[in-house]
Amino acid sequence: MTETASEQAIPARPQPKAMLEVLHPITWFPPMWAFTCGVVSSGVDVLEHWGLLIAGVILTGPLVCATSQVVNDWYDRDVDAINEPGRPIPSGRLPGLWGYKMAVTGTVLSLILGAALGLWVFLATVVGLIFAWIYSAPPLRLKNNGWLGNAAVGFSYETLAWITGAAVMLGGAMPDERILWLAFLYGLGAHGIMTLNDFKAIEGDRQLGVRTLPVQLGVKAAAWVACVVMMTPQFIVVGLLFAWIQPVHAAAVAGLVMVQGVLMLRFLENPLKRATWLSGLGVTVYVTGMMVSAFAVRAAVAGNTPL
Repeated sequence: MTETASEQAIPARPQPKAMLEVLHPITWFPPMWAFTCGVVSSGVDVLEHWGLLIAGVILTGPLVCATSQVVNDWYDRDVDAINEPGRPIPSGRLPGLWGYKMAVTGTVLSLILGAALGLWVFLATVVGLIFAWIYSAPPLRLKNNGWLGNAAVGFSYETLAWITGAAVMLGGAMPDERILWLAFLYGLGAHGIMTLNDFKAIEGDRQLGVRTLPVQLGVKAAAWVACVVMMTPQFIVVGLLFAWIQPVHAAAVAGLVMVQGVLMLRFLENPLKRATWLSGLGVTVYVTGMMVSAFAVRAAVAGNTPL
């Protein structure tokens, strides 16, 4: 019995380029950046613990985040066949169960490195991996609901990564309450960032019942929700920084919030066309504010300023 042309076109082994694509290296930046913010906010001298810094960056980016991307691509292969059929799994460039095997391997390696870095880091790794799987995999598949799915990603990529960075530097101790507040607020704001990413796949999501916010609320309403959810936690951060007697840092973050506001006004004029544009420019300003806030809380903790 002869093979069909389509069977002959699908390789038995994955192409190296396809394996790299499914890891989505560009997505590693947010959790790696949040981890670095946690390191800075801890107040510990980075040069004395540079090995931990490197290990933590590898854990949050090339391991946990990359694993979450492979899991998502594996369970999104039907959606991608409609929206982006050229991606590695639906196109067959990553054939068979290779995507699933990569996801499991990444999970195991993440747990091993997380355990080596201490109890708090291991627990954060476990939580992050749980979110990675339940976000994409049935039966929970949180991404089917934009409210739950975006929250899971925001808290994984920003809050958990930030707390992990601080905990690593503190030798596994629980970070200061002010650090936890910043990690929580920036993770909450990331919910809006995730909504921006949902505008590019509305048609396929609608066909397959993926209830992202643009699908649930409509384009205009979802655009407003994304902006409000991004901005509100940052206003709270500005207030906290003033309360912690860090006026210069607070003013800097406030300025960055104003810049985002200007960008958002332009985005709201045409959300479908400018969602990716805002995701690029606006998010860059957003994460800059994260680092400014990290230096602010570092100073507050060092100076024992009141909560």
